[in-house]
Amino acid sequence: MSNRIDRSPNDLRAFWMPFTANRQFKSAPRMFVAAEGMHYTTEDGRRVLDGTAGLWCCNAGHARPRIVEAISRQAAALDYAPAFQMGHPKAFDLANRLIDIAPEGMAHVFYTNSGSEAVETALKIAIAWHRARGEGTRTRLIGRERAYHGVNFGGISVGGIVTNRKFFGTLLAGVDHLPATHDLARNAFSRGQPEHGAELADELERIVALHDPSTIAALIVEPIAGSTGVLIPPKGYLERLREICTKHGILLILDEVITGFGRTGAPFAAQKYGVQPDMITCAKGLTNGVIPMGAVMTTAEIHDAFMTGPDHMIELFHGYTYSGNPIAAAAGVATLETYAEEGLFARAAELAPYWEAAVHSLRGLPHVIDIRNEGLIAGIELEGIPGEPTRRAFRAFLDAYERGILIRTTGDIIALSPPLIITREQIDELIGTLGEVLKNLD
Repeated sequence: MSNRIDRSPNDLRAFWMPFTANRQFKSAPRMFVAAEGMHYTTEDGRRVLDGTAGLWCCNAGHARPRIVEAISRQAAALDYAPAFQMGHPKAFDLANRLIDIAPEGMAHVFYTNSGSEAVETALKIAIAWHRARGEGTRTRLIGRERAYHGVNFGGISVGGIVTNRKFFGTLLAGVDHLPATHDLARNAFSRGQPEHGAELADELERIVALHDPSTIAALIVEPIAGSTGVLIPPKGYLERLREICTKHGILLILDEVITGFGRTGAPFAAQKYGVQPDMITCAKGLTNGVIPMGAVMTTAEIHDAFMTGPDHMIELFHGYTYSGNPIAAAAGVATLETYAEEGLFARAAELAPYWEAAVHSLRGLPHVIDIRNEGLIAGIELEGIPGEPTRRAFRAFLDAYERGILIRTTGDIIALSPPLIITREQIDELIGTLGEVLKNLD
């Protein structure tokens, strides 16, 4: 007996959507059918101003000609090549270009397919590196409360968003967490880095004392915690983490899946804040969100520790079928060329003061209890409805969509991260419309 059923062209039943209220969406779908520059086009022909760079990823805007052409050319020339024991030129070209713009000390690139996989890869490399150096007892991983490091088991183990963890049983053993840096009482409505909270980094010393440094492999943190609602690092906080990690031989991994590729006004937030990590995870803006791709950048010291033994032997038993995929690599090269030719990282830095003034103009509107910003990122925290978490922000999201702007919500926080090509006039439109949304929230 056939399981086939009659389907309309837009039958919504089969697709189980990620991080979505599926029943609500399918009762009133919000469908994009095209995108160009700063705008999406909806199924009914409306233009929607993109205030989120897709999902923190379309940093150069949409349908950029150089990237579109590069994908088309690469698909026609070499659509796929195995990354195991074989190679293709674009993967090596992109790796070199990444290292050229990376923070000092980054020397090698390991490709993945997403930010989640980049995190898993970095955690595995950290543990394996200590073992390769004769310190096999260093297996413990340290994350942070409210952190987001993707949705695979390693990522949710070191991550600290409760709803991403609580349904999935026993996670990785041997994981501990620093406290989050969010401090409304002392830091509400900060502009850029908050003044208070650097001392929270000293919690790492407490964790080291509890477990002993000889058991700890790595600390992973987001320079700016994006998916939890844009938590900016307090002044001196990241620097103190670096100092403690160095003192105890712990690797510092910066998760720059969101902050990488110009979001803070520098290629990477590590450069913005003057902190040198041992590894960086990246994705999203690496290909402008067009093709899935992620990467881990490491120092030469980490890479070279594996380059021992017979030269015909595999050094690291890890990788993916699509690591360094030719089409993704071509998209990555074209994306980096677009950033460079249009000076988009510098543009983000130049626009940041205007952006800051605009988002802080929302202070005083109903239910707004905090605003925070850095580069071209902003978080607007709303007072929640008692007993109904997330409902107020979700109402804002729906109203904003109807008014022609795309925002993102996480909990009762609105997160904004527009493409780096946004103009001052479009900033005014985005924030002005959001202001009208907030004025009408109940």
